[in-house]
Amino acid sequence: MANNNSIVQYTPEINEAFKPEVLQVIRNSIAPTANDQEFLLFAHKAASYGLDPFKNEIFFIKYGNTARIQFAAEAYLSKAREQEGFQPPDTQMVCENDEFKVAKNSETKELEVVTHEIGFPRGEIIGAYSISYREGQRPVTVIMDRAEIEHMFKGQNKDNWQKWTADMFGKHVQQRALKKQYGLEFGDEDIPQPAGDAVPEYKPKERKDITPNQEVIDNPKKPSKPKNEDMDAIDEAKTEMVKKFERLGIPKGKARTEYIEKNARDIKGEPTLPQLLGLLELMDMHIDMQDAQHADADELE
Repeated sequence: MANNNSIVQYTPEINEAFKPEVLQVIRNSIAPTANDQEFLLFAHKAASYGLDPFKNEIFFIKYGNTARIQFAAEAYLSKAREQEGFQPPDTQMVCENDEFKVAKNSETKELEVVTHEIGFPRGEIIGAYSISYREGQRPVTVIMDRAEIEHMFKGQNKDNWQKWTADMFGKHVQQRALKKQYGLEFGDEDIPQPAGDAVPEYKPKERKDITPNQEVIDNPKKPSKPKNEDMDAIDEAKTEMVKKFERLGIPKGKARTEYIEKNARDIKGEPTLPQLLGLLELMDMHIDMQDAQHADADELE
């Protein structure tokens, strides 16, 4: 696992934005799976764009062999609000029973929404649009057909896209509109790792005493049996894992197996207590990200 104290030289942007003790908290609590270079890039992105990891404006996520720096919807709104002439955007879903028409403005040569009327039942979501306003500037309208984001329903974040389609679709199209209107340059970024580079094992925050007991010393070839309290802790960890799967909306069976294989590849067969605690810590991070995304969507509505 990466040594959290091994980075001795940060960029000037990082040193200006974060105190050393704050960086240590970010490293341990927000990006615990990051290696040195990944954390350096994550911290530099946060500092350069003035984003606050503690406000869930920027996330570090590890998916198998790929690390991702992900920006929340609130990050785009936060930076847009700082710009002169900011006005709230208008983001809407388009459903199959809506009356929806778009036309090209003869003067600006840009597409504009000219009609959007709804009734019930609205039917399935077939598209979305976001209009980003700014005082003294022409509105920027981004219109997306569902086909353009269909791949999202099969990607790493497919569970959230399938369960919270309107929220996820709305944030996606709104981010594009805000980026164009306010010249925001940042965006989600994957950091591929070299082939064969295994994901470091998550370690629990509290170190366990691994000093061998007398029975192991006297009988080094005889495997020691776990203590009763360890077995109790494992059972509690498994119960907690089920609750977290429910929080994440991951159904029983194959979906949960795939989640574990993707995010905790070191678990083979019966998991150890440290492995379970590491998995629970990762699940907490994913839950925090999911809750933040839902909170962003609520604020935008």
